[in-house]
Amino acid sequence: MTSPLTTAEKINAWFEPLVDMLSAVLFWDPLVAMGFDIGARVPLVVLWLIFGGGYFTIRMGLINIRGFRHAVGLLSGRYDKPGDRGEVSRFQALATALSATVGLGNIAGVAIAMTIGGPGATFWMILAGFFGMSLKFTECTLGMKYRVIDEHGEVSGGPMYYLRDALARRNLKLTGKILSVLFAIMLVVASWGGGNMFQSNQAFSQLVYLFPSFERMGFVFGLMMAFFVGIVIIGGIKSIARVTSRIVPFMAILYVGTAMVIIIMNIGNVGQVFLLILNGAFSAPALKGGIIGVLITGFQRGAFSNEAGLGSASIAHSAAKTEEPVSEGLVALLEPFIDTVIICTMTAMVIIFTGMYENPDGLEGAPLTSAAFAAVFSWFPYLLGLAIMLFAFSTMISWSYYGLKGFDFLFGKLSFRIFGSKRVAAVFFQMLFLFFIVVGSSSNLGSVIDFSDMMILSLAFPNIAGLIILAPEVKKDLISYFERRKTGEIRPYK
Repeated sequence: MTSPLTTAEKINAWFEPLVDMLSAVLFWDPLVAMGFDIGARVPLVVLWLIFGGGYFTIRMGLINIRGFRHAVGLLSGRYDKPGDRGEVSRFQALATALSATVGLGNIAGVAIAMTIGGPGATFWMILAGFFGMSLKFTECTLGMKYRVIDEHGEVSGGPMYYLRDALARRNLKLTGKILSVLFAIMLVVASWGGGNMFQSNQAFSQLVYLFPSFERMGFVFGLMMAFFVGIVIIGGIKSIARVTSRIVPFMAILYVGTAMVIIIMNIGNVGQVFLLILNGAFSAPALKGGIIGVLITGFQRGAFSNEAGLGSASIAHSAAKTEEPVSEGLVALLEPFIDTVIICTMTAMVIIFTGMYENPDGLEGAPLTSAAFAAVFSWFPYLLGLAIMLFAFSTMISWSYYGLKGFDFLFGKLSFRIFGSKRVAAVFFQMLFLFFIVVGSSSNLGSVIDFSDMMILSLAFPNIAGLIILAPEVKKDLISYFERRKTGEIRPYK
């Protein structure tokens, strides 16, 4: 007699076939379709992200390097002009966007990249972060420029608006409508996938790693996490910004500080680690497909971690208090640097220092990173467990805002016409969002990773297509901004 299915097993029974079907569509490999076999999978979406990152780094004149210092100055608040419209400060906008990116992609995502591509994947993750800075600048500049502020002062912005409105100004109204609606649909579904399912799944995995007796309680854990997320997201962007502006610095210090202890203890081996990373990046085993496989893995996990090219961060940055779109784009380019170049690299170094990149115990995701920390001090995984819970929580509340903005773009006006309020549509979306937190904690890692990757990375298709068309406009605004800064029109106010 077979035992009855658990709640988690019932959820997986309908979830896994859906993932398999969507994976075949969204992770189509163009080289395989043309009859080429290089020994590695090369999804079209990852090629698109690599192209986008390289193109905008060149098109914007290495803005990721020459705009870095000014971006730090903007973040300090010295250039905040009194009276500028918006809902949150620059720092709060950055914290909200970072809370969505500095998450389990930095912990579980790096571990996944290492188990698939080895230490060499770290190099390509760093490069993805470097290119991502230019992408993030471009999309957040447009997000601020084409934001919409209603009569109550509520801000709505992001790719849905600049794809629709900016393309309409270039006599591409139909193209803009198609891309904006497509993006909004993908954004809503992405908020359910990468925005919460991956987070709740890996948070629960870490809990089980520390306390194995909780193994069959994924459904209960998901309900509890959904409850606490629900308390915050009901308050909207101001509530989310208040929470993230407090959580992000704390969790970053906690995680980075913990990693730095291990790195300092192994400071004499730093040279060997970077040599191992470079050798792995360019001398991957099995030359046919080896290097390409490591490159693709690194870029895929890097893009998942920092979300550059996906347009999501521009939704948060559009709410900042400023009337200078380029200035907010410059602040935004700091995100991939903090998220991928610094934090992901530190995670990779800890895993390599401890030798856990060889994954002798066959661990997956966050538990592998936890095992690396435990190899130094047995109690470190408990600190990491706290960091993971905070990462997961902050990412989910930020992505609830992103998804809600996409849902409002699609159905907000309809809800207002039927019910006289957009709030009905908002509550419906939030209930669905909380439901998928429970699904994520009750599903296996493989299905959640595939679904999260598909939903998050698919945003790049409509977004980068629109960015390429609008690149000349952003370039013109960038030149104007730095000219006005030279003349003193743009100056510090503090």
